[in-house]
Amino acid sequence: MSTSLSEHHVVVTRPVPGPAQSWLDDRANVQVLEEGVAADRSRLAEAISEADGALVLVTERIDEEVLAAAKRLKVVANMAVGYDNIDVAAATRAGVVVTNTPDVLTETSADLTLALLLATARRVVEGDRFLRERRWERWAPLLLAGQDVYGRTLGIAGLGRIGRAVARRAVLGFGMKLIYWGRSDVPEIERELGAERVGRDELFERSDFLSLHLALNDETRHFVSSRELGLMREDSILINTARGPIVDEAALVSALEAGQIWGAGLDVFEEEPSVTEALLPMKNVVLLPHIGSASVATRERMAKLAAENIVAVLSGQSPLNPVNPEVLLT
Repeated sequence: MSTSLSEHHVVVTRPVPGPAQSWLDDRANVQVLEEGVAADRSRLAEAISEADGALVLVTERIDEEVLAAAKRLKVVANMAVGYDNIDVAAATRAGVVVTNTPDVLTETSADLTLALLLATARRVVEGDRFLRERRWERWAPLLLAGQDVYGRTLGIAGLGRIGRAVARRAVLGFGMKLIYWGRSDVPEIERELGAERVGRDELFERSDFLSLHLALNDETRHFVSSRELGLMREDSILINTARGPIVDEAALVSALEAGQIWGAGLDVFEEEPSVTEALLPMKNVVLLPHIGSASVATRERMAKLAAENIVAVLSGQSPLNPVNPEVLLT
């Protein structure tokens, strides 16, 4: 795609990795905001007010207030697969196309999910710290003994692209048994991996490891709360690489403190970048700073895809990944 859009103004809310920046510079009049500007609501709205397109990150909240200030905005390209940071309904009413970046981050995110699961189960981070602090004096039978992974039951909430990639790794690589919960059957995964669809309560009751791969919306907010954690077993582990508010963080802290579950691996949090203080000293929790898709190659592909979506819309073409395609029909 070599369309020149020099008369169009595109705002990029923070510097993005790889060749996407120069690729977009060659095709439009691009303004990259300085670090910190996007976090300032009034400055973000001012920057976007005269923009034809905006490339944003999951940290930027594009709501009705920001959209109302935009006089010429035609497209908001989210450099993420999830788009809960954007008021899609408000964008649709304003005639603004919203796009995301699915597929390109699926395998990388699945890799990180398995890494987090293994690190939590086998106490990898705790063991690393133990050794670095020179506390290792001798081998002992139960020194940093963790949970087995091979052959255990993995429960997945949300068997979409990433959930399926995690499932394949778990079953084919670690011989795990797979159960899942979702809105509909996924027969191809049932045939391929022997997966069993179960009810919501049964998912919590039967999972040795429960991995969350749900989109965040009103229905999934606090999908995991005190009630659900109470259904889990004392030797079970919760993994969340989806969105923080899917888990009631306060309820999770209480469950961990009470020994209701064995541990948790978290890449996302309710109020990022803040993390509930009580989680920080917990040895049975592995905490990561939202790095699910953070490989160099994947982040570069995400940035390029977001840029391509912007150029497509501003060129009068259909974007590759519209979230609200109905806008294109008006």
